Amino acid sequence: MSQLRRRIFGGGTPDSTPASTPDLSREGSPTRGEDYRIIPAKQLQKLTKASKPKGTKRRNAWVFGLGGLFGILLAGFFASEQDMINLSAFKDMNLESIMDVLPAGLLRDAQNLQRNERDAVNYDSFSIGLHAQSQGVKATHPVIMIPGVISTGLESWGTEEESRQYFRKRLWGSWSMMRALVLDKASWKKHIMLDPYTGLDPPGIKLRAAQGFDAADFFITGYWIWNKILENLATIGYDPTNAFTAAYDWRLSYMNYEKRDQYFSRLKNHIELAVHISNKKVVLLSHSMGSQVLYYFFHWVEAEGYGNGGSSWVDTHVEAWINISGCMLGALKGFPAVLSGEMKDTAQLNAFAVYGLEKFLSRHERAEIFRAMPGISSMLPLGGNAVWGNSTWAPDDTSDQAVTYGKFLSFRDSNSSLSPSNLTVEETLPYLFKHSQSWYKDAVLGSYSFGVAHSKEVVEDNQKIPAKWVNPLETRLPLAPNLKIYCFYGIGKPTERAYFYREDPTYPSNPNATFTNVTIDTSVTQGNIDHGVIMGEGDGTVPLLSNGYMCAKGWKMKRYNPAGVKITTYEMPHEPDRFSPRGGPNTADHVDILGRSSLNDLILRIAGGKAELIEDTIKSNILEYADKVQIWDDED
Repeated sequence: MSQLRRRIFGGGTPDSTPASTPDLSREGSPTRGEDYRIIPAKQLQKLTKASKPKGTKRRNAWVFGLGGLFGILLAGFFASEQDMINLSAFKDMNLESIMDVLPAGLLRDAQNLQRNERDAVNYDSFSIGLHAQSQGVKATHPVIMIPGVISTGLESWGTEEESRQYFRKRLWGSWSMMRALVLDKASWKKHIMLDPYTGLDPPGIKLRAAQGFDAADFFITGYWIWNKILENLATIGYDPTNAFTAAYDWRLSYMNYEKRDQYFSRLKNHIELAVHISNKKVVLLSHSMGSQVLYYFFHWVEAEGYGNGGSSWVDTHVEAWINISGCMLGALKGFPAVLSGEMKDTAQLNAFAVYGLEKFLSRHERAEIFRAMPGISSMLPLGGNAVWGNSTWAPDDTSDQAVTYGKFLSFRDSNSSLSPSNLTVEETLPYLFKHSQSWYKDAVLGSYSFGVAHSKEVVEDNQKIPAKWVNPLETRLPLAPNLKIYCFYGIGKPTERAYFYREDPTYPSNPNATFTNVTIDTSVTQGNIDHGVIMGEGDGTVPLLSNGYMCAKGWKMKRYNPAGVKITTYEMPHEPDRFSPRGGPNTADHVDILGRSSLNDLILRIAGGKAELIEDTIKSNILEYADKVQIWDDED
């Protein structure tokens, strides 16, 4: 959540890497014949000073005033913990009542500021689609989008007394979520957490994924997710008759998608209907966790007793799979989230912010919530030491780093079973299960598998085991020789790769409570170690090895791709616009990449049947790293 706040309020990093594609949104250098001249620095300084917009002081006053009001409300919340203020008085306060007490001039400045910020966020609306349209690109293949973990809103459909106030309100992905979290935290937690033993809704609670484009276009008002892709698809002729969003309840284990919501059956039926109506195969777009969901679906739809589609179903119905920022081998930051309720964004907070966050939603509560969402644990790292390295070495180690990435969890002060000297990725799973509830271990191991299959015989056997279907290192791609897979992901943004930990002196003595007993050691900061978090290469959320290994090498092995599905890898360097809160048209951030100009252009060309000119574009060291991964081709 803190990462989301940093994005909303301008948390982009000004990393600078070479541009990957032509930028349609930036002005080029002056051409010969244009009127321009060189002026002295002093004159330029005077011109710059003179051109500053008026009203800056008033705008700052508005920001200060609104910040003060927010501070009062926040102070009231913290004070309510000590029974100093009755926060229930704020429940009836709405935006209109706040506006009534603010000066008219202040509101006018606020509206101007909001309009300027909206213009900055809404860069290039429809422009990529208009450009593609001018080149003859038009809607051809039906398009189905499978969103990522934060993309899908979850709304309440419960009618029990406690749930009635939230009926049809989103408790994930809206301002209703924020309000419920602040004013009614216990009830919000009860709604958002699944039953630990069944992995389904708790008694009396009914939360479901929102449907349609509204499910994933915006996370909260103004914070777009898929909206820019939808704008550009619409420009070349897409609408709800030939485009569809397959939203899902990402909290569930994958098999429970089908058990509770018949998700995979509905997705299969929709694909078949789209092919029947258009007489064209579909193009599937997936983002982040959605790529794992889609990979699982490919196995489910073929399997006897499940989708019953047979080995030819994917080849018959799917033209292309556009895999955007797919965490195919997991997202390493998911591990500290379920171990101790932390990640880089919480580790970097100052002491005052940590105090406020802990009062609001403690890390013990955060770990409790994450563990009660089995879907989150599907993104724990896959492949063990073969992919992520051992205590002395890792495939993506660089010559200038002080600590190997292979030491996934390092404890500087080792004096008990709670803090061993260091742990590799492979060793962290038993450690996690030892220091968490038995129901969590049963839920994870019953739903997912984290190993490597080193022969095609084992891979074929795994095709019949649902727990293996999420792992591309233990199963294969569909037998679909005409399928095309495009892997689009960002590079060049520091990404969580390993961690320093220490024992937590505040760990309570109750062994039955959902508490954590270790915490990130934020005192360690040097080189690529930021407050106990060791940073590596990736897109800011998913490491390069997870985004790129299967695309660059794994799926080039015959045992993982026996039908010879064509794989195209296209890397996008992170080159954010430092003045844009979301990074601008050249960002490669894990979520904001969905608004990247070049990505949108590539999507339109694939959907429009004009993908023949898209070739491998690799700018990172993924091929070098992939060759060092301890997984060998059968033919080597």
